[in-house]
Amino acid sequence: MTATQPVAVVTGASSGIGQAAAGALAAAGFRVAGTSRDASRVTPRDGVTFLDLDVTSDESAAAVVGQVIERFGQIDVLVNNAGIGSVGAAEEFSIAQDQRVFDINVFGLIRMTKAVLPHMRAQGGGRIINISSVAGFAPQPFMAVYVASKHAVEGYSESVDHEVREHGVRVLLVEPFNTGTRFDANVVRGDTPLPAYEQGRQNFDDILAEAIKTGGDPAVVAKVIVAAATDPNPKLRYTVGPRAGRVSVLRRVAPARVFDKQIRKINHLAS
Repeated sequence: MTATQPVAVVTGASSGIGQAAAGALAAAGFRVAGTSRDASRVTPRDGVTFLDLDVTSDESAAAVVGQVIERFGQIDVLVNNAGIGSVGAAEEFSIAQDQRVFDINVFGLIRMTKAVLPHMRAQGGGRIINISSVAGFAPQPFMAVYVASKHAVEGYSESVDHEVREHGVRVLLVEPFNTGTRFDANVVRGDTPLPAYEQGRQNFDDILAEAIKTGGDPAVVAKVIVAAATDPNPKLRYTVGPRAGRVSVLRRVAPARVFDKQIRKINHLAS
């Protein structure tokens, strides 16, 4: 990263993990540009400049990167946090709904990555921190499209990291478990609910509500994001908290049949 006071861009910074990350990076000495779909509605915060961004627009992604460079002269860290969830059986979603989830969670992240990479390569360094999830490496029924989008984020991030490392740029993953945000209030739900999945969907809604209620503090995720942004020798993956770490280990070492059985048990599905 550059020798002057570093600059970080955080997408989806108006609430939840993004809000916590923007504040934590500012406290760590970064000049921070936070983005929101409507920056005029965001309460101003010390150390964070808010800009409008629609991650589903190529033009908007390019424009916000240009604005940050014009204002601050550089971008050292990009935190791709903007995202949306989906809840319901896969069969209940239209293709248009599935595409919306991918356009935000995957292509939005890709748009921002493409927009900052030329600048980071030119300055000889930078970090792109992509907010993934335990869902990026573990299945979760009744969230199939969301899980698929996070799997895509994992594969894209790891592959691009190999491409850009020789230019001084790293692409890193932060993988939270359940976090106490308004995730369940901002999700896409299938537009064709089917009776065949009603009981399973209701069970999952209860499980998700409890998980959000007892989820970790976004500040914990923000602390890990700051670590990813500042570690002298960064890791590719940063799991957040002991529960995420346990799932990661189990996914790697547990027999497939055992892991499958545990997923079904947690989600109250017949074995």
